[in-house]
Amino acid sequence: MTFDEFRSLAHPQDLPPLLQALWQDAQGNWHKAHEIAQDIETPDGAWVHAYLHRKEGDLWNADYWYRRAGRTRPDMTLEEEWEEIVKGLL
Repeated sequence: MTFDEFRSLAHPQDLPPLLQALWQDAQGNWHKAHEIAQDIETPDGAWVHAYLHRKEGDLWNADYWYRRAGRTRPDMTLEEEWEEIVKGLL
C-alpha cells in the first residue's frame, strides 16, 4: 500500500493496529488512536504514542514516550511527523 492509498482509505480494516491508530487520528478520533497505541509495547508503538501526546500538547508525556521509542521530539510540524510515521510503518 502506498501513502496516498492509505490517506484515501474509507475504513482501516485489515491494517496493523498502529496504522489503524494513525488512520483514526487523521479522522479526528484522537481518543480511539490513543486507545490503540497505548496497548502496543514496541518502539513503534511508543513513537505513535509520543506523537499523539505531542499533538495533545502534553509535551512532558510525549518526551517520555519519545525516549521509550529511542527518539527525541522532532522539530517538524505534526502533519510532517504523522506522514513520516505512516510512511515508516507502511
